[in-house]
Amino acid sequence: MTKTILIFRIGSIGDTVVALPCFHQISRAFPGHRRVLITDVPVGQKAAAAESILRRGTLIDDVIYFPPPPRKGRDLLALRRRIRETGAATLVYVADREIGQTLRDLAFFYACGIRRIIGAPLRRNMRKPQVDPLSGETEREALRLARCLKDLGPIDLDDPKAWDLQLQPDEVQAAQRALGPLHSLDFLAVSIGGKDPRKDWGDANWAALLRILAASRSHLGLAFVGAADEAERCQRLAKAWSGPTLNLCGLLTPRESAAAMQQAVLYLGHDNGPMHLAASVGTQCVAMFGNVNMPRWWHPMGPGHHIIHDTRGLRFISPEQVAAATAPLLVSVETQNREFVR
Repeated sequence: MTKTILIFRIGSIGDTVVALPCFHQISRAFPGHRRVLITDVPVGQKAAAAESILRRGTLIDDVIYFPPPPRKGRDLLALRRRIRETGAATLVYVADREIGQTLRDLAFFYACGIRRIIGAPLRRNMRKPQVDPLSGETEREALRLARCLKDLGPIDLDDPKAWDLQLQPDEVQAAQRALGPLHSLDFLAVSIGGKDPRKDWGDANWAALLRILAASRSHLGLAFVGAADEAERCQRLAKAWSGPTLNLCGLLTPRESAAAMQQAVLYLGHDNGPMHLAASVGTQCVAMFGNVNMPRWWHPMGPGHHIIHDTRGLRFISPEQVAAATAPLLVSVETQNREFVR
């Protein structure tokens, strides 16, 4: 009989992507095990389920969802029954909860028959990102999660394989079909949305940036990615671009969007799920951060990204700043393309 390992991780796109190295490590540490994710049901239209990133049959085999709040006693009893039915004795805890929530989670899982829990951040230095006393730099969230799972072995966050979404052929094909109207043009991937309004740069800034870039880069295509409720807004902003545009908002799953962004020469956006997806498939990002998170904590992983982080707030970042950061990266990409053609 196949053994089962449970994995507890809640959150939406960005939370799931930064935990990808942990899911790969769990797969290595428990070969041959059936991996069941225990996660929450997203609240609101903006948030996407973890299962939309961790497709069944890749890094996980099944999903058990926490009932949405307000939870009643019978909901928790039904959840406990489902967890018991897996026959699992071990759970890997991959979360960023406060100590009270963590202790409550542990008590519940032990009541479900779990005998071993790995990774629960009981000490404060495991729950919070560390700050380097010399440089003042904040630890990346992915590194904090990796520290919590040290009992499973070292995790190399610099290894591109640690960020592999294991995209499937049907997802790559769906992305290719969606990109068809760009006729194989080089293009920029742009995401203007996100579930937190504090991370929204505003239409006026986006329109100004697109006009600045279009003055010298109108030969590039522009592909908007995001949720369905961002489609109309992106359609309006597309008028600021003098080259070809494509509005993919709401037309692709998050994994298909990642496959599409993998073909982009650059990603433009702010602190949101699509940014983390773009970074996971190796696309360089120009990303804007404001006063929601500490510098570096949730910055995209991987080389070559240019981050503009103004701790006063996102609206203090000017379109000219973003255009100046974007220009050298585009020149570098275009130079590489010319050398490849030769």
